[in-house]
Amino acid sequence: MDYSFTGSDVSPRLTAPETVRTEVSRPEGRTSWPLAAIAIMQSILFLGHWLLFQTFTSFWAVPADVWRPLAAVLLVLSVSFTIASLLTFRYGNFAVGFFYRVASMWLGILNFLVWAACLCWIADAFFRVAVPHAAMAVRPWIATTVFGLAVVVSVGGFVNARLIRQRRITVRLANLPAEWEGRTALMLSDLHLGHVNGRGFAQRIARLVRKLQPDIVFMPGDVFDGSRIDASRASEPLFNMNVPLGVYFCEGNHEGYGDASGYDRALRDGGIRVLASEVVDVDGVRIVGVPYAQTTAPVHHRAFLESLNLTPETPSILLNHVPNLLGIAEKAGVSLQLSGHTHGGQVFPFTWFARRAFRQYTYGLNNFGRMQVLTSSGVGTWGPPMRVGSSPEVVIITFTGQSTAQHDKHV
Repeated sequence: MDYSFTGSDVSPRLTAPETVRTEVSRPEGRTSWPLAAIAIMQSILFLGHWLLFQTFTSFWAVPADVWRPLAAVLLVLSVSFTIASLLTFRYGNFAVGFFYRVASMWLGILNFLVWAACLCWIADAFFRVAVPHAAMAVRPWIATTVFGLAVVVSVGGFVNARLIRQRRITVRLANLPAEWEGRTALMLSDLHLGHVNGRGFAQRIARLVRKLQPDIVFMPGDVFDGSRIDASRASEPLFNMNVPLGVYFCEGNHEGYGDASGYDRALRDGGIRVLASEVVDVDGVRIVGVPYAQTTAPVHHRAFLESLNLTPETPSILLNHVPNLLGIAEKAGVSLQLSGHTHGGQVFPFTWFARRAFRQYTYGLNNFGRMQVLTSSGVGTWGPPMRVGSSPEVVIITFTGQSTAQHDKHV
């Protein structure tokens, strides 16, 4: 496997091939919530709420007539997100949606409250050593300050998640057809339409697309979050974005958590091209899309890409939700892979975990051998509707065949 960063090959451009469509069978089965994962997640949530209870009652000296109701409230909150998440896969009514929104917001706040609780105990240990005679007296002040800061960060995270950035980047592709010189593409990943980001969110995105007027739109997965909703109604605003060369979509992992065929049908009926292990030619550039399910089996992914006989003379763009299996795509001759999935980690400390898992391919434009990989942090959120340490974005890509430096700009 070649890990060199040599950029794109340069060779004479051939005549653009005629439009083609290639399909292969994809692996059967959909991802579900395994019981083991639910048990692990719920155990972590129990532990976090237990830590909050111990910290609250120790640092604020909560009396017995208060800590019992407090314990009951925290116990209910500890199971709220798990129950709400499971309900969203079966029911799509207002009550379930409201329950999920509240539970997901609490989950985001909980993250920072747990970190605050840890800091309280660390500060307490410091004061016990440095000024033991005053350690107990300062405990309420420590808790008030640190938990107050956690609430401020949480509110800031909720606000930040609604502030969509416009990121502009220039991508050079060798042998780019003259028709593509200076064309713009809008990359929309990870909308997660569901009970948090609903039809109103889709309307906001559609307005932004019409304002930016891209020539083509790429949606590399997770348009839906996998919950039970009216997919046609939620995504309907996306059908009126007025994009000259069309909108292209491939499935992400979250489509597989729900009615993937229903989601695909809703998008197809609305005029969006769903690329399910397919390739199309758009004015001499080959647009390839693979569903997440295919990429879980590298042998299927390799077989499909190799069947396309991609060559450096004809630029190709691969929509693959997760920035992985890069060696397979690069060896098959893909010029540019567009991915999402990572959310840039979305919320600290998961920003750190994402970086460890995907390295430099967590975010931004990077080279992998002769292939370029562009990963977006996405425009929506999953779980807590907050972002701390990452930003929601749409990516405006300007294509060029000229030997100009790539540049990246946020608006």
